[in-house]
Amino acid sequence: MSKMRGRVLIPLPNTGAMGRKRNNFYMRSIFILALCIFGLLQYHNFNYLDSRDAMLSESVTNDSVDAIMSMVPATLHKYLTPHTRNHSVSSAGVQLNSSGSAMVGSGSGSSTTISFEVYRPPNNTEIKRQIARYNEMQLVLNEETFGPLQNDSVIIVVQVHTRINYLRHLIVSLAQARDISKSLLIFSHDFYDDDINDLVQQIDFCKVLQIFYPYSIQTHPHEYPGVDPNDCPRNIKKEQALISNCNNALYPDLYGHYREAKFTQTKHHWWWKANRVFNELEVTRFHTGLVLFLEEDHYVAEDFLYLLAMMQQRTKDLCPQCNILSLGTYLKTFNYYTYHSKTNKKSYASSLISSNSLLGSNRNNYNNNNNNNNNRISQQLTASSSALSSSTSLKNAKVYVGDTSDVDNNNNNNNKNNKMMNNKRTSHMNTVTATSNTNNNNNDNINKNGAQTWNYHVLPSLYSVYQKVESMPWISSKHNMGFAFNRTTWTSIRRCARHFCSYDDYNWDWSLQHVSQQCLQRKLHAMIVKGPRVFHIGECGVHHKNNNCESNQVISKVQHVLRIARNSHQLFPRSLMMTVPSLIKKSKLRKGNGGWGDLRDHELCLNMTLPRR
Repeated sequence: MSKMRGRVLIPLPNTGAMGRKRNNFYMRSIFILALCIFGLLQYHNFNYLDSRDAMLSESVTNDSVDAIMSMVPATLHKYLTPHTRNHSVSSAGVQLNSSGSAMVGSGSGSSTTISFEVYRPPNNTEIKRQIARYNEMQLVLNEETFGPLQNDSVIIVVQVHTRINYLRHLIVSLAQARDISKSLLIFSHDFYDDDINDLVQQIDFCKVLQIFYPYSIQTHPHEYPGVDPNDCPRNIKKEQALISNCNNALYPDLYGHYREAKFTQTKHHWWWKANRVFNELEVTRFHTGLVLFLEEDHYVAEDFLYLLAMMQQRTKDLCPQCNILSLGTYLKTFNYYTYHSKTNKKSYASSLISSNSLLGSNRNNYNNNNNNNNNRISQQLTASSSALSSSTSLKNAKVYVGDTSDVDNNNNNNNKNNKMMNNKRTSHMNTVTATSNTNNNNNDNINKNGAQTWNYHVLPSLYSVYQKVESMPWISSKHNMGFAFNRTTWTSIRRCARHFCSYDDYNWDWSLQHVSQQCLQRKLHAMIVKGPRVFHIGECGVHHKNNNCESNQVISKVQHVLRIARNSHQLFPRSLMMTVPSLIKKSKLRKGNGGWGDLRDHELCLNMTLPRR
């Protein structure tokens, strides 16, 4: 025992074992974490590759009627099938006599007479009577099926003119949207047409209401607000106008031009329908939810209502200052390289796609010295030299998908353009011409008619389960398509009616931006979705005509974009992610585009804000 008590314990030397164990633990943790991150990246990469394969397989789209119909559920074909009242009897042995009877020959000399009523379109008096009846009745179709409008439901307002073919496809896209049955779909017409009415009244997937702009050119063809015989010609000098004593001779617009009814009608119609929806209809009297504005040549994604609701819910924490939600972002290009396998001996192709023809509102101002006011001003977009050169030299099996950038605001040079072009009215948004660059032969993208053809794909940077949104001040040339606001925002806008109605610009969206800049205490600020849910499919409009206005090419392209997005699970995102937009130039106060100098237009516009309920 004494020996044990006298023993001195000598500490063992520090061999570093504990430090090594600790380091090994850290290394294993880092390795496991890196492995998880790598697995997550691989998962997203596989999704992208699947999307890319789908893109490549769909690179050549078929815009035939049969191909487009095949992309639409059979139950919705009824909206795409014309049932015009103007039937023409073309069967063999059938002759139509002047009394409205058909003489059907049997081939043996005998014939059978079949009597039926020949459709005759209504005259102007009947059209006015029908418009007054519709507006007074305010009949909501399908209300017994889907129930009354809820205060927080989305109201979708579609401005309709005469392009029934595009309207058919808009209706088909709306029919496929989730939760569409909860919405009220309001069609605002400035042209009375029985075929369009039949199409709208055929809708059975939600509540429907038709309203008719009562001051249209159709109902007033030879008097204001149509074309009065004594109206001053557009290009007449003010001195000559005063001598001739034509209407409104004292008040030409900013550029010395006089009123053109076909251009003023759109602004009048937009202002009238907004007042009508918020302040006059009984069904919307207590509505506090969003009102979404569309046009007849738009096309919506099936998750547009889902995403709109998500944006509305996240406004408080993501963008408290936002009072407008935009689903139809204007993008400068879809910029990408497409890889083709070595088996088909094709190289990469770099394509710049015009989003103005796909996502934009093709409205251009009219020219001073050109009698054809429908000619558009186009601007060629070209890629950077490095991107173009790389498109012909890359040989590796990679796919580069470029990000997109917003349309440059060409409006900054508006005043300069007016001087340079001898006071020509320049467009508030130039129409951008699509260009395609192939390896050695640019003719690959030119069809037989000499028209430019193009391809585009869904960008993973725009569509994903984590949907990107951004916020910025509302800009008329970027955020005027597929946007929504509530009654609070409208009340503020309506208080500035004089600014809207007296601003010398025939564009309603530029006038709205003027209201935001000059009158509103709380400026219009938008939350914009980066992956657009509203597309523009119209190839012809008020300000320009195309060689083939009934072309289905853009419709087919949009269908394929949404199909790829759907198959790649890029719709119905789980959450929103606010991104920081690029440097935003401060929006300058601009002189209007003119076309709105007539005091009669100012007065009519202001009268639309008078309470009528």
